[in-house]
Amino acid sequence: MVLGFCQAWAAPEAPYPSTYKPADSQPTLIKRANILTADGPVQENADLLIQDGKIVAIGQNLSAPANAIIMDAGGKWVTPGIIDIHSHLGVFSSPGVPSMRNGNEKTGKNTAEVWAEHSIWPQDPGFELARKGGVTTLAILPGSANLFGGRSVTVKNVPSVSVQGMKFPDAPYGLKMACGENPIFYASRGNDPFTRMGNMAGYRSAFIDAQAYLDKQKRGEKQKRDLRLETLAGVLSGEITTHIHCYRADEMMQMIDLSKEFGFKIGTFHHATEAYKIADKLAEEGIAVATWADRWGFKLEAYDAIPLNVAALEWAGVHTMLHSDSAILVQRLNLEAGMAMASARHANRQISREEAIRWITINPAIKLGIDDRTGSLKEGKMADVVLWSDDPFSVYAIAEKVFIDGVLLVDREAEESEPESDFLVGQSVREMAQ
Repeated sequence: MVLGFCQAWAAPEAPYPSTYKPADSQPTLIKRANILTADGPVQENADLLIQDGKIVAIGQNLSAPANAIIMDAGGKWVTPGIIDIHSHLGVFSSPGVPSMRNGNEKTGKNTAEVWAEHSIWPQDPGFELARKGGVTTLAILPGSANLFGGRSVTVKNVPSVSVQGMKFPDAPYGLKMACGENPIFYASRGNDPFTRMGNMAGYRSAFIDAQAYLDKQKRGEKQKRDLRLETLAGVLSGEITTHIHCYRADEMMQMIDLSKEFGFKIGTFHHATEAYKIADKLAEEGIAVATWADRWGFKLEAYDAIPLNVAALEWAGVHTMLHSDSAILVQRLNLEAGMAMASARHANRQISREEAIRWITINPAIKLGIDDRTGSLKEGKMADVVLWSDDPFSVYAIAEKVFIDGVLLVDREAEESEPESDFLVGQSVREMAQ
């Protein structure tokens, strides 16, 4: 058995630091709203006060500073901003031409040295459309063409001329990994892997090299800097979490064994359409799942999905999340949650609004390591807030107003003031749905 390294290890200070700073904003008081805080029961007919980009208070009959904007919600719903833990916006961006498909470094089975942020195009109009769907934070991942696809990055969904201006300050990095069909299907001609056993051999060989690299780091031995091994060593030391694209239950079980062999912690299985088969094991291991409400059948390993997957995971005590993996679906993650709630009702059981809102807010915030600052409506947290036109889990719901750090970036009552991207002109419907 190969021993893992779980001790704390100080990675070199990361370059390309965030330059994001919230814009100035006016104090805002939202009155008479039904507030889903993602931190407890719904607060009916309550007020929410935003000041200096933070949530200052939630309660009844709140007073506001003299210069505050007063919004009467009239019984409408307020939630935290939606967080998408699996997005490719900016790396697979619009317009949909080959030069804009920058998410897969298809040059080998292990490209852990690449970072998604170095492919992100901040002008991707998909960011604006996601914002109109209430999405305030996203984890941008490389694609799934490789066993090790590269580092992910967490961004605030704000307009910016640089990716550094979007990067969530001090958010931990993640490593995108992929098992199953994709690394085999996308294998370069003449290169491995060509089988699932080749996949596993590739993971093991890479982590053996990373352990040796990390061991030398701990002993203070001089060695040439290696970007690929630096990322993998970060996983072994716990500095970097893992986002593992994996559909089948049997392969998730193999990945769990892999993590035990090398002593690292699996953060989240993504897609995981067969997670319901091993829900108890996932709960026992403390492994999260990010999935869809009912997407299935688009390839063989996705055939054994069930609409009750999300609810079954929630009932088993798994840290459950919904993700998009789509420039279209990211605009409707609230409806994904509503669909999963409906599947539970078809089984004569209930998923409450309080449970469902966590799937798309605080739960992804926890797995991204940013829950101390966003993901729920709580005093002192970032004012990432959405005011909905209707019950947020209804097909009729529209994100009427979207605040990021207290700045009103979407206002459906003043849409003429919102930027419109020239890059959407003439694009296909699939790139423009909103």
